[in-house]
Amino acid sequence: MRRVVVVLAVALAACSSGTGGSATTAGSTPAPDTTLPGTSTLDTSAPSTAPDTVPPLAASDVALTQFVSGLTAPVDLAWRNGDDALYVVQQSGTVVPVRDGVVGAAVLDVSDRIAYGGEQGLLGLAFHPTKPLAYVNYTDTKGNTNVVEFAVADDGTFDPASARTVIVVEQPFPNHNGGDVLFGPDGMLYIGMGDGGAANDPLRHGQDLGSLLGKVLRIDPTPSGDKGYTVPADNPFVGTDGAQPEIWSLGVRNPWRFSFDRENGDLWIADVGQDKFEEVDLVSAADGAGRGANFGWSAYEGTHRFNDDQVAADAIDPVIEYQHGDAGCSVSGGTVYRGTAIASMAGWYVYGDFCSGRVWAFQYGTSAQFGATLANGDLIELGKVPAVSAIVDGPDGELYALAYNDGALVRLTAA
Repeated sequence: MRRVVVVLAVALAACSSGTGGSATTAGSTPAPDTTLPGTSTLDTSAPSTAPDTVPPLAASDVALTQFVSGLTAPVDLAWRNGDDALYVVQQSGTVVPVRDGVVGAAVLDVSDRIAYGGEQGLLGLAFHPTKPLAYVNYTDTKGNTNVVEFAVADDGTFDPASARTVIVVEQPFPNHNGGDVLFGPDGMLYIGMGDGGAANDPLRHGQDLGSLLGKVLRIDPTPSGDKGYTVPADNPFVGTDGAQPEIWSLGVRNPWRFSFDRENGDLWIADVGQDKFEEVDLVSAADGAGRGANFGWSAYEGTHRFNDDQVAADAIDPVIEYQHGDAGCSVSGGTVYRGTAIASMAGWYVYGDFCSGRVWAFQYGTSAQFGATLANGDLIELGKVPAVSAIVDGPDGELYALAYNDGALVRLTAA
């Protein structure tokens, strides 16, 4: 039997792309969606991220305010300790700083190293929590995933001469590259890898522990032997015959954006679906924050049986699932709000959908709130950000939505 966490279902009209969950706009990236609360169940080991008492959140509490424009295909945002700048990743190959609402000159340009277009390009950025280093995730000119380290100067510029390849993962198709890269609360580097592309998981990577595709990876980016990184000894599949030791979680289709709750370490994954369903997965820090977790693809698309020849008996159901239609067709994560400007939104997970542009806040709640129909307040639509490619927190915990086509950052503020 599958382990049921919480399933939030939305029945909506069809709206999907031929390549499976990817928006049709060139350079598109995944995004999420939901509208009407459904029925939920909870097992005793399910995660709980909201405090016992949370002031009620209403859509009228939140304003979606354009913070900056003039960007080109923004897909990610990162920040570093001691620096108030927001570093925006532009899919075409550059990273630009935003200070006081002004876009600065590029601090990194890898446009000559990448394949750009569709779901390929410069896709992710993470700053080391204690060292003057940064890590970018891009698709190289051969179509393969590269995670590369750069030294970062005090003024935020990247030293191109310092480039060091950490890991390269071959890609069989030009879509489902994942692209997210971030440091977890444990100081390890996590990398989101899609299933390799095409549609329907044709090479069956999702459940194959011998492949790095369709997984979330966890590494220490310190070189070891002939590798550009070190495999942490406590990774779940270290020593397992036939398994790649870098794997942290499996069974994801295209984990475009994932995040750790900065307050409690819970892992949230917005995983782009195939032609029918989008999902958001959650594993609490108490349950290992994804350690060895199987999210089901491609035995399942969301909670629905998909490839009959695949087995994932221990798969964890999503906490949010919605059907393609008016709500959208490509989920864009997403992070838990831990800022101070909107007190009533504390502890809510905020995400959107690339196709529809709709943005929601979802409150997981405590176990006492579940076992019956979700209260209306547990899922609230906040508004729209056209072609929202990601929702990311800044250094102060406040949230920014990236408007891909408009080239803008939209800040979530108190209304």
